[in-house]
Amino acid sequence: MESVRRWWHDLSGLVLPAECGGCGTARTMLCPECRAALHGSTPRRVRPDPEPPGLPAVHAAARYADEVRAVLLAHKERGALALTRPLGVALAGAVRAGVGEVGEGEGPPPPVQGDVLLVPVPSAPRATRSRGHDPARRIALAAASLLRGSGVRARVAAVLRQRRVVADQAGLDSRQRLANLDGALAVVAGGGRLLLGAGAVVVVDDLVTTGASLSEAARAVRAAVEAERIAGRSGRVNGEEGAAAVYGGAAREGRGVRPSGVRKGGVGPVPVRQTGVGQAGDLLCAAVVAAPPDAFGINRN
Repeated sequence: MESVRRWWHDLSGLVLPAECGGCGTARTMLCPECRAALHGSTPRRVRPDPEPPGLPAVHAAARYADEVRAVLLAHKERGALALTRPLGVALAGAVRAGVGEVGEGEGPPPPVQGDVLLVPVPSAPRATRSRGHDPARRIALAAASLLRGSGVRARVAAVLRQRRVVADQAGLDSRQRLANLDGALAVVAGGGRLLLGAGAVVVVDDLVTTGASLSEAARAVRAAVEAERIAGRSGRVNGEEGAAAVYGGAAREGRGVRPSGVRKGGVGPVPVRQTGVGQAGDLLCAAVVAAPPDAFGINRN
């Protein structure tokens, strides 16, 4: 019986934290002040400085400082899984800001023709094993569920994989991070067809610092889509079927895995800002929960 009580205490500490993930206030998952720090600002366009080549437009919900930093670290490193939904709320807002930007021309932007695919930047396999979960994918699942609840046809497409081992990014500057990640990601077999058929592709992560991870993820997405276009023009009928998966639910990570192809659901158009992925009017952008404070101050339109 004692072992059962100890097991339940450990489990409840992960799922039902005894203190606020931001400031440590007792008996609350996220106190009102920390919730305001995470959700209280309108998501905005952010730019690392220097901005890596190929980085799509990135929107962030909050500044990576103080309470927000503590919440992200609690979720990522300490397994405070009860924070997934509040982080998902923040990411959903950043996704909406990304796909909802007004275009350059006059008049309202055109609606997205198809589903909005959230493509999480994958953690290194060793990090996932150590943490017991993939934080970005877990937050993406929560965000997609919230977006569907508001009428956006959103799904998580976990189609990115690491092609090779990369060094720990901690301590590397922007140039070193770019070199470390160059060519490190690829889209799984069958994923290009899924991405090409989407109305919008949003590369998502919990945090952007130098932008190297998002830039590499966007490069892999563009390469897979272009390869699928070429294959289609050459008359290929059935490409190699692979592990491209769309996650339709967020109750448990990995639940609702489906092979390439998306079940239609939800209603309501989502405006889009620019072209760049599949058919005319499609969008490739990026969204994160948080970015360094100075990234919000850079405006080079």
